[in-house]
Order: sequence, then structure tokens, then C-alpha cells
Amino acid sequence: MRFFRSFIAFTLLILWLSFASPRSRAQQPTTSILFDNVRVFTGKTLELSPPMHVLIKGEVIADMSRDPIAAEPETIRIDGTGKVLMPGMIDAHWHTFLAGSDISDVKAAEDPVYLHLRSAAEAKATLLRGFTTVRDAGGPSFALKRVIDEGTLVGPRIYPSGALITQTGGHADFRSRAQANPQFGGAEPYSESIGLSIIADGPNQVLAAVREQLRLGATQIKLTTTGGVASDLDPIDGLQFTPEEIRAAVQAASDWGTYVMVHNYTSDGAKRAIEAGVKCIEHGNLLDESAVKLAVEKGVWLDIQPFIKPYGKGPQFLKSSQVVAGTDNVYRLAKKYHAKIAWGTDLGGSFEKAAQQNDYLLRLTHWFTAPEILQMVTATNGELMALSGRRNTYPKKLGTIEQGAYADLLLVNGDPTADINILDKPDQNLLVIVKNGEIVKNIFE
Repeated sequence: MRFFRSFIAFTLLILWLSFASPRSRAQQPTTSILFDNVRVFTGKTLELSPPMHVLIKGEVIADMSRDPIAAEPETIRIDGTGKVLMPGMIDAHWHTFLAGSDISDVKAAEDPVYLHLRSAAEAKATLLRGFTTVRDAGGPSFALKRVIDEGTLVGPRIYPSGALITQTGGHADFRSRAQANPQFGGAEPYSESIGLSIIADGPNQVLAAVREQLRLGATQIKLTTTGGVASDLDPIDGLQFTPEEIRAAVQAASDWGTYVMVHNYTSDGAKRAIEAGVKCIEHGNLLDESAVKLAVEKGVWLDIQPFIKPYGKGPQFLKSSQVVAGTDNVYRLAKKYHAKIAWGTDLGGSFEKAAQQNDYLLRLTHWFTAPEILQMVTATNGELMALSGRRNTYPKKLGTIEQGAYADLLLVNGDPTADINILDKPDQNLLVIVKNGEIVKNIFE
């Protein structure tokens, strides 16, 4: 019965989305766009270019030149008058499904249609904040990705992980104390029925869980290997999944040409995961020097969140305080040993919290210069997206302005390499937003 209700929910969602935009699936960007007289932050270097001209044809950047570019009569021309053109930003740790809803809604078994519609509404807001790509770090985002890619709905590119894979009692085991494990006669958890998480114990169950997400279209896999802040019943220092279970997930992902990312705060958890073959540590705020050095040695990414303020109440506040206390140290260690550092927010719970996405970018000023931040949120994060290999649904270059790259661009009112704070007011300072060669916002029209 629950499966039937979920099926009906998704059917209604897709029907609604089919009328949400006049653009059909068959339509592709065909208009040419020419930016004249712009200073370009390419993402590949930390400096702005001299005045340039950038031509977009279809979904890609077709030409860049210091000399004027001849364009066809129907080309849309935008005179940048010396303003900065930069790549669209990338959030490497976003929860598309939870960006507009709180986990309490899931625990209360809220109507899944309602939750998905909130997710769809938040997708457009995410794009208008300047984030043209997100890596979804767990949740049912497959349908939303599909309708965005088809052009039915406006939103960012999505790299979906599918359901969060957790052990019994793990960070993504959202059952209450009163709910028994399905293996011991309990009912299917609501979070599993809607595709938010899945409980797997033992290598065989982990293999099945990973393969199911890959079947559904996951571009990478997400496991939880230590406790978390938002979860009530697991200590943050608790290790989750055995080495054999993690290796099973890595093997299944590798067989499909992609990788495993793990929710992980501690050094012991990170070392276990890295030795088992994972390619990206999410959070890592409590890592010590030995764990960071191992990540560098193995070429593993650290997608650290700039958590600088405790939140929550009771045990959650105590755990978030631990995380905050370790944030400065892990950033300093990661810089010292030249780790591969990505950036993501891990925001969600309400539209108000999701709207802090740009603010989390500004928090990086504690450790990085403005040009370094811009490079991290564009080209560096674009390199991480490409780690999904054969499962990458966006195979052209992301996060850079160069010939042949996807035309995901922001025209900024001001110079973000000198003052990163201007990106905290996207309504005012993002004058033009282009995603996949299509103008999403243009104040000059």
C-alpha cells in the first residue's frame, strides 16, 4: 500500500511539473548570446582577464577573444561595461529534497507530494542564488533532476546520490526508539519508502543498496561512516559500517565507473573509509593531522563545511559544538598539506535556512582569499563533479569559462575577487544568470 501511495505521489508530482513551464522536452538552447566588454574570472586562475568578449552557442561557450566577435543578427548581445563574468557556482553538498523541508516532516510522515513540491520550488531559488550545479548528498532527487534536465522545470544541474545508505543505528536511521528494525518485524521506515535513506547491514545488504541507487541513476554513492549532529541516537564519535561493508560499497560503485562519498566527522572513521577506497570525505571537521595526511596521500577529497556556529538543543547542541570547535583546525591542516578541498553547505530544513547558501560562501574568508574562494566554488568543485566518471551526466567541463565548457555563467555587479561579500546579495548583484546556454535572469531586458 505504501509503495502504491508513493507511486501516486510521484505521478501527481510529474503531472504538476509538466504544466509548470511551457518549454517542452524536445527544446534545446538554440539562441546565441554574446557578452561584450566583460572581465572574466575563468575559474582556472585567480586573476581577472582584461576586457573580453564571450560567445555562447547552444549549451556551450563557443568563443572567447579580446577582439570583438562577429555575431549573427539574432544573437542576444549583453554589454558588460567592464563588469565581471564568472562561472556559475557549484555546491558540492546540497540536500535537494530537504532544502525546503525539515527532517521532522519526514519523521512525521508528511505527504510526500507536499515535500517534493517544496523541493521543486526551492530548486529555482537555488539557481537564482547563482548555483547552477549541486551535488545532492542524499535523498530522492532523481525525478527533480529529470524534469530539470528535460527543461520542464527551472533549477540547477543535479548530481544525485540517491538514498543515504546507513547501518542500523547509523546517522541516516531516522526511526524513533519505538520503531523496530524491519529485519526484526518492524514496518518499513517512512524515510525508506520515500527514498531518503536505506538501512543496510552486512556486505550483501550494502551491495544491494548501492546497486539499487545506481540502477535508479545515482552519479555517486553516499554512506554514513560516523555519527552525526542531526541524528538523535548515535554518538558523533561512533564508527559506522565495518571495513568489509565499506569495501563492498566501493566495489559496487567502482564496477559502475563511479565512487563513494561518506558522511564522516572523525579521524578513525576517515581512516577506515579511506583505506577501504572512498574518494571523498564529507564534513571531516574533527580530523587530526594523521587523517588529513592520509587523505592527501591517497588523493581523497575533503568536502568540509564551514560550521562556525553551534545549533540545535540538548545533545544536538553539544554535538554541533564539538564540530564547530574542530572546524578551524581541519581547514588549517588541509591547507598545510595541500589537500583537495571542496566546498558545500549541507543546508536544509526550510526555505529560510536554504537561503543562507551564499552566506556559507562568505564564511570561507576565515581561511581563504576571495579569489581562492571563487576558484573553489567553481573550477575546483567542477573537478570533483567529474569524479563520477562514466556516470557523469554532464560530461563537458563545469565551473570554468573556456571554449567547449558548459555555458553556466554569472554577470556580477562588482568585482567578487576584491569583495566576495557582493555574492551575498544575489538579487541585487547577479545581473545575468545563464545556465546551459539559456538566460535564467537578465535585468537588462
